[in-house]
Amino acid sequence: MLQSLGRRVVGIGGIGLCVAFCRAFARCMVAVMTNLFQAAGLEATAPRPLADRLRPQTLADVVGQPQIVGPDGTLTRMLRSGRVPSMILWGPPGCGKTTIARLLADQTKLELEQLSAIFSGVQDLRKAFDRAKLRREQGRGTLLFVDEIHRFNRSQQDSFLPHMEDGTITLVGATTENPSFELNAAVLSRAVVLVLNRLEPAAIEELLVRAEAAEGRPLPLEADAREALKAMADGDGRAGINLADEVFAALPEGAAPIGRDALVSLVQRRAPLYDKSEDSHYNLISALHKAVRGSDPDGALYWLARMLDGGEDRLFLARRIVRMAIEDIGLADPQALSQALAAKDTYDFLGSPEGELALAQAVVYLATAPKSNAVYVAYKAAMRAAKEHGSLAPPKHILNAPTKLMDDQGYGAGYQYDHDAPDAFSGQDFFPESMGRRRFYDPPERGFEREIRKRLAWWESLRQKRGGRE
Repeated sequence: MLQSLGRRVVGIGGIGLCVAFCRAFARCMVAVMTNLFQAAGLEATAPRPLADRLRPQTLADVVGQPQIVGPDGTLTRMLRSGRVPSMILWGPPGCGKTTIARLLADQTKLELEQLSAIFSGVQDLRKAFDRAKLRREQGRGTLLFVDEIHRFNRSQQDSFLPHMEDGTITLVGATTENPSFELNAAVLSRAVVLVLNRLEPAAIEELLVRAEAAEGRPLPLEADAREALKAMADGDGRAGINLADEVFAALPEGAAPIGRDALVSLVQRRAPLYDKSEDSHYNLISALHKAVRGSDPDGALYWLARMLDGGEDRLFLARRIVRMAIEDIGLADPQALSQALAAKDTYDFLGSPEGELALAQAVVYLATAPKSNAVYVAYKAAMRAAKEHGSLAPPKHILNAPTKLMDDQGYGAGYQYDHDAPDAFSGQDFFPESMGRRRFYDPPERGFEREIRKRLAWWESLRQKRGGRE
């Protein structure tokens, strides 16, 4: 140690030498004392949060992820085969991603290197790779666990590739975001994606039982309060344990069990899992849209309420409701679009919270309206035809002839003014001559489109009678 100190202060003179020596000496003494405390076992008696004390010691102890760590789970089979590839653990907060990575390092006898993409940069990655290379030269492997890996930019993610390919590291990345959108394709092609689920109430209950065993007493909660605590955890095991820890800390041994209302007052209500810029934002708006499309007003109201409660931008919701009106109802109920636009205008006029009722009314109207995507399908078919056939000119008979030259070229020749024709319908062809007539719009026998379908059939019969080209 003294030799090390001597090397650190060589070349430094005067006051600088004294300061450097004192700092180095202090660091060494802290290291020595720390090692002495660890040797004496004092670290084991230091205060630790309940969640840390309950951290699983084996993969079999991980709750709520049987598809990953169960007897026939993906990771269990990998370990049984003796081959563990690089992997991405994708799941919501508190589902066990970090715990699984740590236990995986223990079971594979790999050195664990742990980084957080939030606090680490290029230099940290280089140092981790260098340490992994050194271990490899010594015949040891490295499991590099990167929490929040989606926070790394594309170039940082690319830096993993050569070290994954030559086996210097086994990468285990954890993310709450969809890897398909957030991670490089090159990284995904070299890793297995394992999907972890949010914890079900039964899994949270198992954690509460473990918490009671660790504390040596039952949670002082009545049955309804216990169910409420599991609901507040919102599928997050860590949150559930922390809520239990708060209850244990607030209510001493022997205290009378408290009910649901008292629990809510004690721990406050945990904010719903909802991030307006991430996956949950798109998942919930997708659920709302599909409930409307599926004519389920109750389900649609629930998902709308979830998004409102989570703080979603009300005008974003209004825009999506307008989109639902034109995509999934269309002309089956022409009033649907008017209702959606009126809801947006009403919210603009009233603001929150009164204006939110207008959004709810529009959602119920759309969910209970007759459904049709005929216009949506027709538009896409017409767009495909426009791209396939290039820049075909309109037939000359429907072109204007503002100049003599254009008149001489036959522009407008033979055009029939529909209002002068019987039934205000001439039956002329409006498609390019080389393309022929196409049918894009095929309204169903639902809602107002039933009437539209009758009109189209009548006009088609007139067209046939009056010699319109097919």
